[in-house]
Amino acid sequence: MAITAAASRLGTEAFSDSPRVELRQHATKEDIEAVIRAVYRQVLGNDYLMKSERLVSAESLLRDGNISVREFVRSVAKSELYKTKFFYNNFQTRFIELNYKHLLGRAPYDESEVVFHLDLYHEKGYEAEIDSYIDSVEYTANFGDSIVPYYRGFATQPGQKTVGFNRMFKLYRGYANSDRAQSAGKLSRLARELATNSASSIVGPSGSNENWSFQASNDVAPKKALGNAVGQGDRVYRIEVTSLRGPGYPKLRRSSTAYIVPYERLSEKMQQIQRQGGRIVSITPA
Repeated sequence: MAITAAASRLGTEAFSDSPRVELRQHATKEDIEAVIRAVYRQVLGNDYLMKSERLVSAESLLRDGNISVREFVRSVAKSELYKTKFFYNNFQTRFIELNYKHLLGRAPYDESEVVFHLDLYHEKGYEAEIDSYIDSVEYTANFGDSIVPYYRGFATQPGQKTVGFNRMFKLYRGYANSDRAQSAGKLSRLARELATNSASSIVGPSGSNENWSFQASNDVAPKKALGNAVGQGDRVYRIEVTSLRGPGYPKLRRSSTAYIVPYERLSEKMQQIQRQGGRIVSITPA
């Protein structure tokens, strides 16, 4: 059953009919490897994993039946690998958002949840913060010891607030996207909505529809700068750019800018953007 009738436009179709990944008794070697891959994909936010980064010891314990899927998830979330990818270089509120997404499969519902984890980390440290998700009643009820966490936030279900559906789209930016490749970088995606107790607007991931679906990092409407759209042909493109350095001192980076560019000037404009330190988010027909 589809998550929503608009799943194809919202970029969630990959999760509509996908089975839950579970490690059952008498699992084959292929089954165990599928579980390991699914845990890495979920807990590491679909980020690229090099062979040298794999947690060889924890994988061996899982293959030998000495730890459960839950404990393997815990090992990944407490690893130096996870800290390097999501803890050291992110604002703490962003780190908490990612923990909710990676370990509970949803977005935070309200500011009280974020405040709770901020206090917990400051009082008891990193490991207690991770344990609070994995040892929670919510984790046990949805995943138990054998199921790999998955994105529950896309489906309405008992005990889940409706606002979580909207907010999940602020954290999820497409099936092929990773949590370290998003244009908003290390900033929180939900701080404003949580602070004002307001619902997030649903914006489909870039490339999943024909709309201008890039989300500005500071949560405001992107600035539109129209370039010279005069060309020999009739092909015109819109380039979406973020982190473009502005002139003068201090050097400020604009959250989002759009350029309308004819095909003949497309390559030239892309080179100019790169020289200015900008990051091209998408290029679509105008």
